[in-house]
Amino acid sequence: MRGQTRPPHNESTLGECMKKQTILIIEDERSLVEVLTYNLAKEGFDVISATDGQDGLRKAQSTLPELVILDLMLPVIDGLQVCRQIRSDPRTQHVRILMLTARSEEVDEIVGFNMGADDYVTKPFKIRPLIHRIKALLRRPPEETRSKDVLNISGVEVDRLSHVVRVDARELQLTPTEFRLLWTLARQPGRSFSRHELMDSSRGEDANALERTIDVHIRALRQKLENRADLIETVRGVGYRFRPRPTAAIE
Repeated sequence: MRGQTRPPHNESTLGECMKKQTILIIEDERSLVEVLTYNLAKEGFDVISATDGQDGLRKAQSTLPELVILDLMLPVIDGLQVCRQIRSDPRTQHVRILMLTARSEEVDEIVGFNMGADDYVTKPFKIRPLIHRIKALLRRPPEETRSKDVLNISGVEVDRLSHVVRVDARELQLTPTEFRLLWTLARQPGRSFSRHELMDSSRGEDANALERTIDVHIRALRQKLENRADLIETVRGVGYRFRPRPTAAIE
């Protein structure tokens, strides 16, 4: 009929053109895969899965997901090898990796980070905090997540791959949580981070409990930084920021 027009094709299909983010689950525990798939699909993600490392690596290379949930203990190829190969392939090197494992010792977490994992969750875990952490990872641009692995600022050196912090060549003994808080703050000097944002960057299955203890971790981190403690500045009503010293003021 005259006077009536159809909406342009590009408007009517706008929703169809908006690509969902894809998450690849590489996990051999099928019941856990089903639970994760159901809950992530409810959140609007496209979810694919693999039950061994070799198949998971193949799917990562063929589908190029935004994020991989990767179990450490896998048949055929273990999770650390999968992580290493994802990071060494130019096609997948910027894919975010969240590692799952039944192990809970800090040494295993450090190994995971050294291989290139972006986050680390131990089993058993709660689904809602896990989804919260997945969304936090996906909010970070890939180039920001993996752009630089060593920071050297105001006399503090933070090596993400070696999981080492040095102040004036003296190595500090930090917990994984303290390390990741320092990394987050120092990576963007001058930027104020809320406690909630710092919570996103830190490990712990109970996200709410972790947020309430951010101040405790910051206090411990400052103590270990000793004469560099003032680099971590409290921003009243907000949270914290890393405030570099002027070059002339560095001892």
